[in-house]
Amino acid sequence: MNPVVAVVGPTAAGKSDLGVALAQALGGEVVNADSMQLYRGMDIGTAKLTAAEQQGVPHHLLDVWDVRVTATAAAYQQLCRDRLAELQARGVTPVVVGGSGLYVRAALDRMEFPGTDPELRQELEAALTADGPGALHQRLRALDPEAAARMEPSNGRRIVRALEVVLLTGRMPGAMTSYEMHVPTVYVGLDRDDLAERVATRVDRMWEQGLPAEVAGLAGLRDGVTASRALGYAQALAQLDGRLDERAAKEQTVTATRRFVRRQRSWFRRDPRVRWLEPGAGLLEQALRSVGRTD
Repeated sequence: MNPVVAVVGPTAAGKSDLGVALAQALGGEVVNADSMQLYRGMDIGTAKLTAAEQQGVPHHLLDVWDVRVTATAAAYQQLCRDRLAELQARGVTPVVVGGSGLYVRAALDRMEFPGTDPELRQELEAALTADGPGALHQRLRALDPEAAARMEPSNGRRIVRALEVVLLTGRMPGAMTSYEMHVPTVYVGLDRDDLAERVATRVDRMWEQGLPAEVAGLAGLRDGVTASRALGYAQALAQLDGRLDERAAKEQTVTATRRFVRRQRSWFRRDPRVRWLEPGAGLLEQALRSVGRTD
């Protein structure tokens, strides 16, 4: 059975294009591991490849959820593992592509997720809206200082989930430092020194391609706990509401995305299994050597 190939790294590094090229070279198919590309209609702001850019390579787990659905790594885990098993049963090499570190590990490593309680989650989400992430972070710090120290006080979504787990189970699982695989996987890492500039260029392109119009046309987006807070989408909503002008919306998106890039780098650089490619020419050849293909 062919191992899974995972293409990981920060936003705007070029993972999607490399994933397509690898799938073509390996006779594989791409499996999405970008949490926001799971949403239908969220195309421009997530840099989802067009049909032409996919170059005929089948792509899986795109456009799965309505924007009202609250995304979770646990739900993605089951979706992705089922798809990986189906591809491998057909003798196809799955090429998992994405920068959502927890989603990648949920699918490919041995991980179990604590349950959820809809009423408690609703209560915590209401508190987040009313009081902001800082107040919830202080509450988490009082209950589980170690868990609070592992996340940014501004990351409301993560804090809500952490509080939910702590209140349900008594404590948050420790930092994920064990890398026990659920399925054999070769990890290829892609990063670049010029990501700050590439992020700014990408954000400009998002607005040129009509991100605010895309957001305006996404029925139910405001009701989506996860989707409405996605990078670019939250800022476009604020622009549509008159709380930000276009310049400020773009600047805030750039700043938030660069911050996210730093977190992604920290996450993936900790993983000793990732074989990092040298930026520049010959990325496909480097990647193929990493997965044991030299022909």
